[in-house]
Amino acid sequence: MSHTDAEAPIGFPEVAGETKGLKSGALGLVSSIVVGMASTAPAYSLAASLGFVVATTNGDGIVGVKAPAIMLLAFVPMFLIAIAYQQLNRAEPDCGTTFTWAARAFGPRAGWIGGWGIIAADVIVMANLSQIAGSYTFQLFGLDSLAESQLWSTVAGVLWIVIMTYICYRGIEVSARLQYGLLGIEVIVLIAFSAIALFKVYAGSATPESLTPSLSWLWPSGLTLSALVTATLIAVFIYWGWDTAVSINEETSDPEKTPGRAAIISTLLLLVTYAIVSVATVAFAGTGESGLGLANPDNSDDVFQALGPTVFGESGVGKALEILLILSVLSSAAASTQTTILPTARTTLAMGAYKALPSTFAKIHPRYYTPTTATIWMGVVSILFYVSLTILSGDVLGDSIAAVGLMIAFYYGITGFAAVWFYRHDILSTGWRGFMMKGLLPFLGGFMLLGAFIIASVQYADPEYGSTTFFGIGGVFVIGIGALLLGFVLMFAYNAKAPAFFRGETLPKRNSTDLILELPGEKDTVRLPDSGLPDIVIAPDLSNLPPGAVAIELESGVEVETTGELRALRAEQEAESGVDLDKPSDDPR
Repeated sequence: MSHTDAEAPIGFPEVAGETKGLKSGALGLVSSIVVGMASTAPAYSLAASLGFVVATTNGDGIVGVKAPAIMLLAFVPMFLIAIAYQQLNRAEPDCGTTFTWAARAFGPRAGWIGGWGIIAADVIVMANLSQIAGSYTFQLFGLDSLAESQLWSTVAGVLWIVIMTYICYRGIEVSARLQYGLLGIEVIVLIAFSAIALFKVYAGSATPESLTPSLSWLWPSGLTLSALVTATLIAVFIYWGWDTAVSINEETSDPEKTPGRAAIISTLLLLVTYAIVSVATVAFAGTGESGLGLANPDNSDDVFQALGPTVFGESGVGKALEILLILSVLSSAAASTQTTILPTARTTLAMGAYKALPSTFAKIHPRYYTPTTATIWMGVVSILFYVSLTILSGDVLGDSIAAVGLMIAFYYGITGFAAVWFYRHDILSTGWRGFMMKGLLPFLGGFMLLGAFIIASVQYADPEYGSTTFFGIGGVFVIGIGALLLGFVLMFAYNAKAPAFFRGETLPKRNSTDLILELPGEKDTVRLPDSGLPDIVIAPDLSNLPPGAVAIELESGVEVETTGELRALRAEQEAESGVDLDKPSDDPR
């Protein structure tokens, strides 16, 4: 029997090519990359974060010109987690992503709280994205007084949520086509901004505070551990979102490979974009605390709005480019609003399908093939949260955005560790590449984010950090940790109401060496996990394999009908790796 490179799906009764009713094959690699990049909102993320990275305290000084190094450093855990996503997606292309994979690896409660991390982070960030989209809508038309009005910016922001929710409701292809245009505007304007800024720096026509770029800017020497962690966690936020490319895996062509590739390519393209733009911006404006300096608090909220008129100049072309710069931030926030709805709706769809949430969340539109209840609920909850925080306090809204970093580190970190644990029995069986891709790199990504989570939590608890305090504790910590604790409360409450999922009946644990039952004609059907079919893992000795049935060895995708075939397969794998694959699993089945 030949050993193939193809990997079979983990789940039963789920199989390759099957979706939960979503439109399979709707997106290709390029579309997935576009969605992954657009989800990070490159223009908005840089505008809102670069100034804060520059101004991060570093001993007696600030991070300053080392900001580009922070952009590179933040890329490392993101890239490592993207590898974890790729490896897990190859085994089980499920739109639940972290929810599904953590449940497979660690059990239902780990999966549920991982899914909650995605939901909470996305709902919180929607408030900020909507606020930016609303404000920039008025700025685009020169209505500065309305842009500065909290009431009208909120009204416009709510309208953006409604519009993007409707687009997501109408279908994944409509969403992807819109992303092409919105991302195109962002990339063109960011390239123009960087090119003109660097040209003026080298031509000597930039600001008096401008600096000549240096390769030393790309290396974080001289930064304290506190500065590294704080600034990196801010920068991690600007990479966050590429996993949307994986959450739409059930709607892509070649779902086992395309989404993982799109995630990795997206992070690489973002790295190049952020490195170039950050170097150009730091060089043009400098890192001073006055004027156009990036450490000036007046510029931190939006460095592009502060620098745009000076970079592009007063000519007609310059004015046009300045308008396009405003449009790029608007399109960036709007695009990310849309692509934030996509993964949350699909996470809750998966949770509904596996009975981790009410089954109504598993409903699919019969014409558009989109999650109906999940999409609408995401829009409604986002509006309620946004309006509530706006009424409560602008400071609370600001601190809630900072708290998103904790949830990003939380659920990305779980995914990294889930990859290691799921593949633990064969990390050494696929050679050096398997050890790196399925073991070491995902572990390092999870470990780095765990460390960042712990250190940041300590810093955020300081009442001097952020703009708010609750009971003498920093508001960022209270909001971030409070959101996670709320998830545990909701999980235990739903466990009492609907225990089937939490007993492992709808989404049982798996590892990469399991055998599962293959049913005839399975690839031609579309079924949900609650379809009533049994959840069968075939015993290592094939003792429960029905007569005439076929088992699939998950990691290799090889079909096994007799114990002789299984022994031959194991012997071949052991010869390649020198690892005894017949050792009993330590999973409590």
